Amino acid sequence: MDKKNTNNVETNKKIFRFFSSVVLVAVLAALFGVMWYMRLQMLMTQRFLSIGNYLMIGLYAVLTILVINTFKGFAIGSGRISILTMSQAIAMGLVNAMEFFIVILMTRIKSLMWMTLAYIIVLTVVDCVAVLAVTFISTKVYRMIFPPFTILNIFGQYENDLVIKMNRRADKYRITGEMSCREPLEKITKELENYDAVLINDVPSEIRNDIVKACFATDKRVYFTPKISDILIKGSEEVNLFDTPLYLCKNVGMDGISSAIKRAGDILFSGIGIILTSPIMIVTAILIHAYDGGPALYKQTRCTIGGKDYKIMKFRSMIQDAEKDGKARLASQNDDRITPIGHFIRATRIDELPQFFNILKGDMSIVGPRPERPEIIAEYVKEVPEFAFRTHVKAGLTGYAQVYGKYNTTSYDKLKLDMIYCEKCSVLLDIQLILMTLRVIFTRDATEGVEEGAINANVHNK
Repeated sequence: MDKKNTNNVETNKKIFRFFSSVVLVAVLAALFGVMWYMRLQMLMTQRFLSIGNYLMIGLYAVLTILVINTFKGFAIGSGRISILTMSQAIAMGLVNAMEFFIVILMTRIKSLMWMTLAYIIVLTVVDCVAVLAVTFISTKVYRMIFPPFTILNIFGQYENDLVIKMNRRADKYRITGEMSCREPLEKITKELENYDAVLINDVPSEIRNDIVKACFATDKRVYFTPKISDILIKGSEEVNLFDTPLYLCKNVGMDGISSAIKRAGDILFSGIGIILTSPIMIVTAILIHAYDGGPALYKQTRCTIGGKDYKIMKFRSMIQDAEKDGKARLASQNDDRITPIGHFIRATRIDELPQFFNILKGDMSIVGPRPERPEIIAEYVKEVPEFAFRTHVKAGLTGYAQVYGKYNTTSYDKLKLDMIYCEKCSVLLDIQLILMTLRVIFTRDATEGVEEGAINANVHNK
């Protein structure tokens, strides 16, 4: 595909996504408009004039755009239909919750609260059906109009399962050829002519740089797996003091003001979390103890900022003495150590709720790298020494790796995800990751265990 055709395809994709998003927002705003005119407005003692009604619908549309965008729900064609609709449904649940409070503040009649809530619930259900229909149809049309690019996989000396993962998304990627990065650059450049894009898959930096330049010269799309240094450099800023280009990597994380806001948010959210989830925690504790008479909670040593040890609190999801052999290991798929109750609380993340007390105490944060056990970290560091970089920030209940990765994500990929957070960390990013966690709770494969017989999620060929 030549440069002109590639540009046209990309332009057409953006146009299609834009109009699909416009249709989605218009449908949702229209549904709210119907509910507003037919029901919600009737609750007010004094109804709006026409301009007031338009402003209410306009406000709803703006909230819809902002919240769906936060959940990355406008990625028509890029994301899976199930993930997109889940993101959009959760987003609309939040939008309608905000609208509920707005209507209550406007009516100021407590007796109408339950009726208003009923209307909002009906609207939310209808919204969920609407986003499913619009997204399903838009995605199917997108895939018919824009078939996947043909991709050449250029591999290095280490094996990974990235090609398998990408081929599972046959609607988006079609890896039809491969060759070693050790082949002469002229041969690689010649082979590129037969493909729309290239995957530079775990290739040494020096060779990768040459291939990237060759792809730029021939207008080829490039996918590549980043090195740790790439992620660190990504957070750099330009220094325009000289006529020689210069970049600065500060490597200091959040500033003092942002850190103070983050800590205040941790105290607020953990306090609210304890209050709201206390009934769930009480019932869970009773069920766990009733199952085998053992303790409902267990404490385990984990590492946080600076490699400092602390005792994390979780609900016990495994049998008592699950590691009686003294060997630390992650849960595997179909692990017989997990109790029936444990399967449920792990899938729903209920086992994580006691960590609100760790957050309130200051051992960890709402958002940050997943706290790992010292023994597991020691195993990871043997093969990936940079894994210790994750402790440059405080460990978290949720985070970049928890949102975009899985329980069994390899140590190297988990490190990359956590390093992206370390470089980009901010209060706004924390808020976005907290909201994205709502989607992860309903994603079953995010809790997949490691392979049978494995003690950790380490990379096997490095």
